[in-house]
Order: sequence, then C-alpha cells, then structure tokens
Amino acid sequence: MSDSDISSSFLHSKNQNMLLLERCELQSSGDDGDEDRILKRREKNRVAAKNSRKKQTQRADELHEAYECLEQKNRQLKKDVQFLSEEQRRLTEALKAHEPLCPIMHCVANLGLGPRDVGVPSCLPR
Repeated sequence: MSDSDISSSFLHSKNQNMLLLERCELQSSGDDGDEDRILKRREKNRVAAKNSRKKQTQRADELHEAYECLEQKNRQLKKDVQFLSEEQRRLTEALKAHEPLCPIMHCVANLGLGPRDVGVPSCLPR
C-alpha cells in the first residue's frame, strides 16, 4: 500500500467519522426544527466562507495587478530620469563650449553685471 493510499484511506475514514458525529449530534437534539436550523446555519457558514475566500482572492489579484502597473511605471520613470540626466550633461557641455565664443557673456563680464542682471546689453551692435 503506497503513502497516497494510506493518506486517502485515513482521510476517508476521518470524513466518515465526522459524518457519523454530525448525525449523532443531530439525532441527540431530538427536534427536526433544531436539525434544520443547524443544517441551515452550517450551509450559511459554508457560503460565507466561500465568499470570503473569493473576496480575498480578488483582492490579492487586484493588488498584484496594481503592483505590476507600478513596477512598469517605475521602470519608465527610471528611463526618463536617465534620459534627462544625459540631456542635462549634453546641454551643460554645450554651454561650456559656447561660453568662450559668446559676445553676451563677454559684454556682461565687462559691465560687471551678473547673469541675472542682463537685459539688453549696450555693447551689442544694433
């Protein structure tokens, strides 16, 4: 006899014992009304447990879906950050390369003005 046969046999005998116990409880109660009430209560409990498990599964599915969505959004945001950092680096290099050639920057330096104080410098040709 294999292990699965033994466990199957054990479960079968356990289920039979539970059924016998339930019948004894119902018979000892005496009233058919009590028996019906107990059976209805058990069925109601089974349905409630089934609904509870179903809700729990649905909630887990919703959380998993939200998790996947957030992971995808996070990956996209990381790509965006990487792209913008690279663009910032390129623009900074371009600005540094442009500064020695910029007449506005030379004019501002000669006037002693800061970069924010630059309106239309008077040293530019009109």
